[in-house]
Amino acid sequence: MNYFIKNAIIVNEGETFSAHLFIKNGIIVKIVREGDRFEPENAQVIDARGKYLIPGVIDEHVHFREPGMTAKADIYSESRAAVAGGVTSYMEMPNTVPQTTTQALLQEKFDLAAEKSLANYSFYIGATNDNLAEIVKTDPEKVCGVKLFMGSSTGNMLVDKEEILERLFKESPCLIAAHCEDEELIRRNTQHYKELAEKHEVIPDAKIHPLVRTSEACYKSSAKAVELAEKTGARLHVMHISTAHELTLFCNDKHLKYKKITAETCPHYLNFDERDYSRLGFAVKCNPAIKSATDNYALWQAIRDGRIDTIGSDHAPHLREEKFTDNYFTAKSGFPSIQHNLPLMADLFVEHQIEMAALVTLMCHNPAILYRIDRRGFIREGYHADLVLLNVNVNKLITNEETFYKCGWTPYDGTAVHTQVTHTFVNGNLVYENGLFHEENRGQRLLFTQTLSQNPLECQ
Repeated sequence: MNYFIKNAIIVNEGETFSAHLFIKNGIIVKIVREGDRFEPENAQVIDARGKYLIPGVIDEHVHFREPGMTAKADIYSESRAAVAGGVTSYMEMPNTVPQTTTQALLQEKFDLAAEKSLANYSFYIGATNDNLAEIVKTDPEKVCGVKLFMGSSTGNMLVDKEEILERLFKESPCLIAAHCEDEELIRRNTQHYKELAEKHEVIPDAKIHPLVRTSEACYKSSAKAVELAEKTGARLHVMHISTAHELTLFCNDKHLKYKKITAETCPHYLNFDERDYSRLGFAVKCNPAIKSATDNYALWQAIRDGRIDTIGSDHAPHLREEKFTDNYFTAKSGFPSIQHNLPLMADLFVEHQIEMAALVTLMCHNPAILYRIDRRGFIREGYHADLVLLNVNVNKLITNEETFYKCGWTPYDGTAVHTQVTHTFVNGNLVYENGLFHEENRGQRLLFTQTLSQNPLECQ
């Protein structure tokens, strides 16, 4: 099916302008600006008057739980939620069961996604203390990257041998995406608060989470990762930055194409702070922990000045009974969010007086540049037609009942939003339209190019 999207307000590459768009055979063929003459051929017309048209969101940080934990989520259910939230491509983490730590297990995930995923996809291979031989076999043109846990989280894939870490940074053929929290500090803090809880000197509720997974633990680990990357020349992407202190490790060069050390934050660190534990409890327990209002403010400043390069969801579903316990030490960390992040962030950017173009840069353009994704992430002629239409003049309440997550809940239940995804195109196919799914087509495997027009430059 060919499509002609009329009267859209396109937000792309720092511009906001009115235009029409012609999609043919899955490709953006023509951007028709005001004054251009163009007659579409055999196309279904979609009138986008009053709506924003942006590139599809590329979420480089999701946990879809398949294989092995499909009671919580699976590739089909969470990719449906993704496209309903304007996410047209995702990169999924290796802490599944079994863990994705070999080339054979990695291929099994790609095979599953080819059958099930409504969105485009790639998968990280996970690093361990003993799988470097598998890591070096990774094809950087077909795999998004290597996931490194420098602090344990769901799945406990901690890499803590110094010689292995340095070899990994030297020898990885792909970008290294790192979860950075200092394991020794977290274990010490965990034991301390367990002892206090046993003596009834502290209530083991969600409010102790940033006291266990502290800012110090984040900074110590992130600093170590940055030091290794600087020493070896590796491409490092530090994920889910949650603290003001960590931001001192990153430069504010907005020419992302030439940065080798980059930073991601997540919507929940921009939306919540530690005061929300009293209201939402374990619903917002995640690793790293949501921290102070001061950290939240610093993250927004980093959004403005270029120290934050991408916004990824860290979508991490758990069942209600795993989350809503009466004990901090048993409640799982992580929560689902992929369906709601784009509308929430669009509203927050308005609240913080930041233009929509900046949000598109962080959620669409920059992941494409950083991961060197082939012909996605931009509205350009000749690119894959991964596109989203947004209505920014709605009054809508997010509820558990309207989620498409398999786990059936969201920490944003009861939150009002003024932005809504109305249409999502994946590879030129209309897969989501005003609450309805068109599931005739599946997403495609993301491909990556390793060629840059210039050598990467160090940030001074």
